[in-house]
Amino acid sequence: MVVRDFAESDVAPANALTNHYIRHTAIHFAFAPATDAQFAEVWRAGRRCFPWLAAEIDGRFAGYCKAATWRDRDAYARTVESGIYVVPELQRRGVARRLYEALFERLRAARFRTVIAGVTLPNEASVRLHEAVGFQYVGVYRAVGCKFGAWHDVGFWQLDLIPDLPAEDPTPIANG
Repeated sequence: MVVRDFAESDVAPANALTNHYIRHTAIHFAFAPATDAQFAEVWRAGRRCFPWLAAEIDGRFAGYCKAATWRDRDAYARTVESGIYVVPELQRRGVARRLYEALFERLRAARFRTVIAGVTLPNEASVRLHEAVGFQYVGVYRAVGCKFGAWHDVGFWQLDLIPDLPAEDPTPIANG
């Protein structure tokens, strides 16, 4: 398995993967699939401040992860939200764990303190993944997303990347 920076060649397979989750699951709360151009625009805008990574198995796109703005107020600049998607038939092969480990390394190097992950519930596989890589459960918002004719809860998990990061860290980060 190879984990590397997300590239232009990853846009189409990553968008197809994301659109699969949009069309067939409540994991992603969008209703309408994105075009490759729309997906590429989001990636290009986000990569200036946040890492995006892709995984390959035997030269085949296996999934991707990204960090993004958690909230847009200045005080949240050292906190990010993560997103991770793995090709369904390649799940349970360590792809998500490897992607997350590489993402956390990049985020620590950029001096981000905290990662937040939101998980549409129920989703036992995602809960197990997040807890296995060190996230801690912090709470749930009940019935906040309606998709496919049902209300869904969203649980939140938090990972402290640099718990002792000084509050007055002088390194500015352009968030968003």
